[in-house]
Amino acid sequence: MSEAPVRNLNMLLVEEQTLLRKTVSLTARSLGLGTVHEAASMQAAERMLRERAFHGAVISIDCGADENCHYNLALLDKVRNGLSASAASIPIAVMVDQATADLMRELRERHVNRVILKPFRAKILLEAFESFGTVAAQR
Repeated sequence: MSEAPVRNLNMLLVEEQTLLRKTVSLTARSLGLGTVHEAASMQAAERMLRERAFHGAVISIDCGADENCHYNLALLDKVRNGLSASAASIPIAVMVDQATADLMRELRERHVNRVILKPFRAKILLEAFESFGTVAAQR
């Protein structure tokens, strides 16, 4: 199988911050990485996942300053349980503000390919999307 990345990928970015979404989306397109579909909320992401198949997703799951926060992993569960138009095995990267041992265990159980700690540079997201093309080429 080819190790060369697949181009023309459909990828999903779930992130509240408009500027970050736009920057990553436009840069990915200009670099020929594919199309990054933007979702500002989990509800919008759920709708998009029902309607279209993606080659990979980067999903922000924030807790902020709330010490008693429980990360919402429902979107990950829906994809991994085959409740979306995408393959249940698509690569998923998760953006988090802190990585506790419990969260890392839960993400491993959900076969998350990459954890991105905030704050980060947009280049990190682009690298994650680029890796999705390599995974798609191996299938």
